[in-house]
Amino acid sequence: MTPDARTPEPEKPPAPDGRVADSVVNWVDRLAPLSTRPYLRLSRADRPAGTWLLLIPCWWGLGLAVAADPNGARWVDAWIVLATAMGAFLMRGAGCTWNDITDRDFDARVARTRSRPLPSGQVTMRQAALWMGVQALIAFAILLTFNNAAIALGILALLPVAIYPFAKRFTWWPQVFLGIAFNWGALLGWVAHAGSLTWPPVLLYLAGIMWTLFYDTIYAHQDREDDALIGIKSTARLFAGNTHRWLAGFLVAAELLMGAAVILALADGASVVALVVALAGVWAFGWHLLWQLRQLDIDDSDNCLRLFRANRDAGLIPALFFAVAAIL
Repeated sequence: MTPDARTPEPEKPPAPDGRVADSVVNWVDRLAPLSTRPYLRLSRADRPAGTWLLLIPCWWGLGLAVAADPNGARWVDAWIVLATAMGAFLMRGAGCTWNDITDRDFDARVARTRSRPLPSGQVTMRQAALWMGVQALIAFAILLTFNNAAIALGILALLPVAIYPFAKRFTWWPQVFLGIAFNWGALLGWVAHAGSLTWPPVLLYLAGIMWTLFYDTIYAHQDREDDALIGIKSTARLFAGNTHRWLAGFLVAAELLMGAAVILALADGASVVALVVALAGVWAFGWHLLWQLRQLDIDDSDNCLRLFRANRDAGLIPALFFAVAAIL
């Protein structure tokens, strides 16, 4: 039944063990000390999908840069793989903490989010701010192991991260701002290896933004009714019944941009086999998105969440193919 358009649902207390309402039992619930659980949930450590979606573009950029380099991989690239994984975990955690700080009043009015640590009172504002700072400082220490150009890019990435939580207040396209922030790794991964930016990582970055518009519109359909009730904007609300058509457009745009990035990066110096393998990854990525589009039911929250989570696998497909192309 659709909630009353005039009044929000009455608040419900959080679960006795502090779990967020729409979570499933995970390693935080089973293994983490009780005192750390609110902080880990604040960082979404119990929901790894977002960390993967932040990390995967880093591996795209690195894999394509190595494949385009006539000298191939270097030992430092193994560190870049590990460092970006740690950095993605930490910065996703810091970003989610910042998002919850800025959205605490909205979260308290939405059924799916009112049991999060801040609106439910499990942590204070001061504790959340300190936790955000700790995560960001450790991530910054990792960033300092990269070259100067990558360090500069990493610092610049803080700007879209800071803006994103406010985007849904002033634009129907907050997913664009999420895409700008979440796909920065495509630039960072390339520059960490190559030392400078060229057109291929820029096109790859734009492809990632189209991908984010695809998957986060699916995700936003879970909260469409609550968002309308409290005045939050999203592409899910904007597209409504035309969602499938818009997502098809984002799919095509992501494919074309990623394909162009691969061709520009590899057409001159790489082998034909490497080029074909990398393009095969783009093709398989597109087929995965098409499968999601065919499965999507925007009125079924469980379906939307399942398909959103499937984007980890979608994103790993080109990452794997780029890695294979890099060693050919």
